[in-house]
Amino acid sequence: MDDLLREFLTETNESLDTVDNQLVRFEQEPNNSKILDNIFRLVHTIKGTCGFLGLPRLEALAHAAETLMGKFRDGMPVTGQAVTLILTTIDRIKDILGQLEATEAEPVLRQLLVSDPTISGIEVTSAGLEEAFLALTEDRNPTQPETLGSN
Repeated sequence: MDDLLREFLTETNESLDTVDNQLVRFEQEPNNSKILDNIFRLVHTIKGTCGFLGLPRLEALAHAAETLMGKFRDGMPVTGQAVTLILTTIDRIKDILGQLEATEAEPVLRQLLVSDPTISGIEVTSAGLEEAFLALTEDRNPTQPETLGSN
């Protein structure tokens, strides 16, 4: 395996472990901008490195997660389903990293069905994931979940 790819896999997996832990904290403290900034920075770094290495599927997934976190930074309310969608994205990135480690190439793009019941039925690919994020960011109505941290 190429040394650059090996180092990317190691560092990205370490970063994703940190992102997982930070997302759990962020879900508990949705107004903590320091946590959000740290998650955003890590995902942004992953996205940029994927672009540099020519890994478009990973780059697209990281970009979609970064886009949603950017909306949080801009003041969009944080919901449990949005955090769950980011966690789902992180899990998908980990799956692709595992396949990349095994084959030294990105896997053939396959569809991922988001299991969150609030957006079930949306077939998500790395390109379609941003559509799922957009579905979560549309204006809320009273029947939709409350934002995290609201009483």
